[in-house]
Amino acid sequence: MTNKFNQNYIYKPKKNLSIKEVVNGVLKADTKVLAQAITMLESKNQKDRLLIYDALSEIPASKEKSFRIGITGSPGVGKSTFIESFGKHLSNLGISVAVLAVDPSSKLNGGSILGDKTRMEELSNLDNVFIRPSPSKGELGGTAEQSYESILLCEKAGFDVILFETVGVGQSETHVKQLVDFFLLLVLAGAGDELQGIKRGIMELADAILVTKADGENIINAKNTKNNYQNASHLLPKKESNWVTRVETCSGTENKGIDKVWDILNEFKKHSINNGWIQENRTKQNVFWFHQKLNQFIKNDFFSRKGIIEKLQKIELEVRNSKIDPFKAANKLFRNES
Repeated sequence: MTNKFNQNYIYKPKKNLSIKEVVNGVLKADTKVLAQAITMLESKNQKDRLLIYDALSEIPASKEKSFRIGITGSPGVGKSTFIESFGKHLSNLGISVAVLAVDPSSKLNGGSILGDKTRMEELSNLDNVFIRPSPSKGELGGTAEQSYESILLCEKAGFDVILFETVGVGQSETHVKQLVDFFLLLVLAGAGDELQGIKRGIMELADAILVTKADGENIINAKNTKNNYQNASHLLPKKESNWVTRVETCSGTENKGIDKVWDILNEFKKHSINNGWIQENRTKQNVFWFHQKLNQFIKNDFFSRKGIIEKLQKIELEVRNSKIDPFKAANKLFRNES
């Protein structure tokens, strides 16, 4: 299999790319251009983002759509370890993989650890693998603000599989379901009452539940946890895709059960293509992100208006001093009243 992701030509990074450079770079699957295009998407400069939007509209859709897989789980469950083992397994099968990982941002300064390339060192060195961490910047839903566009860029670059790693299990992590075809929930065995520790809403979204770290003395705990989740999954509402949630165990460090996960994913893909659900789901996702982006553009436009930040600070001070109630204050700012 020819590996188009290992480019021989030299690309010299510069501050900004042109639309033509983005289009050509993505079509050639140049990972340096792809990474820089995502950086421009995350820029505070609106012109950078609009340039990428224009480039996206000019890049033709891939003949083969990527299989988009969302991966979530509580901190410490072993998401990065699993993704490295799973990504290497896919790479060995000749499957190209893009890993988009959302790292939590500091609420104090907006900074992010962005350590996934360090945690997945072996995977990041493979020719047909692209890893790009992004800061959440306080976004709810387990996603970054430009996650949808980043996925589209990777798909148009021709990656076979896109693995989307979320911040971690949270109350509002349902946005991830609007990005992917398959939603994989990782859970940890032997960490107390597992079923109490996972939000029911996340379990309802999961197409598969994977009990991690099933190795050594933890194998028995993992099997018991698997049985508990299998019993609980029968109580969940029926999925629109008519898919029954699967439960498996794995060990990323010992590379056990990784092949079973790929078997489940292939079974799901075949099932969902045959009944037309993947295409129907993608259509619903496009409508969802249309509304999300419209709201984002309206918000960005409002706060970019001249003098609006100064007025916001002034009215906020009035709210703090109880000179005006929050509702009237918001209405006053929105109407830009003196």
